[in-house]
Amino acid sequence: MVEGERLQKALARAGYGSRRACELLIDAGRVTVDGKIAILGQRVDAENEIICVDGKLAQTVENKVYFLLNKPLGVVTTASDPQNRPTVLEIVQSAVRIFPVGRLDMNTEGLLLLTNDGRLAHLLTHPSSGIAKEYLVRVDGDPSPGDLRRLREGVELEDGLTAPAQVSRVSEGLIRMVIHEGRNRQVRRMCSAVGHDVTRLVRTRIGTLQDATLSPGAYRQLSVSEVRKLMEAVGVTVELAASMPS
Repeated sequence: MVEGERLQKALARAGYGSRRACELLIDAGRVTVDGKIAILGQRVDAENEIICVDGKLAQTVENKVYFLLNKPLGVVTTASDPQNRPTVLEIVQSAVRIFPVGRLDMNTEGLLLLTNDGRLAHLLTHPSSGIAKEYLVRVDGDPSPGDLRRLREGVELEDGLTAPAQVSRVSEGLIRMVIHEGRNRQVRRMCSAVGHDVTRLVRTRIGTLQDATLSPGAYRQLSVSEVRKLMEAVGVTVELAASMPS
């Protein structure tokens, strides 16, 4: 049995007119789901799939929630794991279905956003967003000024040259890096490319989000102000629910 609700119902609930009007939108090929032209009667998961009308994101999710988790070591950023390793969704307890925005690998610690807002998640992870992600990086050895310069200017990886990064030395073997891309295991690969394998990696900031008081394994809901700043960073202006914590 296919899960989810019919697309025309989701669009009608989002304010695109009656169900009949929404059926006509779908029939005219003006609606896409995850980049593919939708078909009439299609069922969708409006919380997790990207629904667009005339190329613009449709606001289909109600009662949005936003959590910030300090992901501990050894936890995977998936809804379930075939190897029965602990997942972030086992840590963050929510009354509604949520999903992680982007991912941190099992051996990476630090801040992770979880939400049911597919629109914001899509914009935050889109390559064009340029959202800054800051990391504290413990490496083997002590990077030289030349190594740091290479990291700042861009490193040639198997998937191309990385964009310029902000890099500074904190202490011996410890550096701070700010990147604006979202490549797989990018910080680890960049450091290895200049001869310094990563031994510990902690994400300390996502765009405007940071919280040095959040202990590993702890999480909290974002405030209205925090969500608004995130949305402004990706060019979205919306009226946030009054029920969100201030």
